[in-house]
Amino acid sequence: MLRFAAFSLRRAWHGFWLNGLMSLAATATMVLVLVLMSGLIILVTGLNATLDYVQSEVQVVAYMKDSATQQDVISLETSLQQMPQVAQVQFVSKAKAYQDFLDRHPGEADILKTLPTNPLPASIQINLNDPSDYVDVATFLNSQPQVDHVLNIQQTVDQLNSVIDVLQAGGTAVLIIVGLIVLFIVVNTIRLAVVARADEIEIMRLVGASDAFIRWPFIFEGAMVGLFGATITIVLLFLSQGPITGFLADYFKVLPIEANATVGPTIAMVVLGTGVGIGVLGSFLSVRSYLIR
Repeated sequence: MLRFAAFSLRRAWHGFWLNGLMSLAATATMVLVLVLMSGLIILVTGLNATLDYVQSEVQVVAYMKDSATQQDVISLETSLQQMPQVAQVQFVSKAKAYQDFLDRHPGEADILKTLPTNPLPASIQINLNDPSDYVDVATFLNSQPQVDHVLNIQQTVDQLNSVIDVLQAGGTAVLIIVGLIVLFIVVNTIRLAVVARADEIEIMRLVGASDAFIRWPFIFEGAMVGLFGATITIVLLFLSQGPITGFLADYFKVLPIEANATVGPTIAMVVLGTGVGIGVLGSFLSVRSYLIR
């Protein structure tokens, strides 16, 4: 078995260099598509991190009645913290709300100071584990006698959930399409190599060579194409991640975009596994379709 594997590897190495132009074309194509695929993975990863951040910032704001006592507030906070939909609860007093308003609108300070009392209500801000839980939490708050009203963000929540679903489905669809494209390209590239060596294959079949004996060198050759393509891709990604990260950080600095996605071991292993896997699968399909004629 080991001798057969070593023999197949030698033939694959010989075939890889014997068909140098085709091997170079297949490797270049593999690099191009793997770079595109890894870029999409990094983009989707950063986008998912951004969506998680946005989700964590979705708040239900319940404005308290001025007659609500400190005990009422504590009781309501305790009830909210026990709800599985709630991630965090924060109480904002009237004085804190007044100061926050002045910090955001310093030009309105003179107007507020003319009022006899602080017009801003105290509130409870609730962060949700999932924005879709808004209805449950808002319904609970509206039923509490110490709550004056709940800020209605239902439309915003629905729009956010729609955007999240579309982006996640779109990113997955693009990755699948890219994978199918590279598989198609590798299959046809390896098939050209098989056709170019058709006479050699026919001679081997005439002298009694088994299909496995013919097939495995091509499979190893496809694995080499994938391995070389993945290695080159990983090197390119490591060399370019600094400039790209800097560009994204500057370009998206006004947005909570996760622009510091790096080429870590996980992405490197995904690129390596995808490259070798597609090379092997493409070679297997190409040789199989030829041998069953």
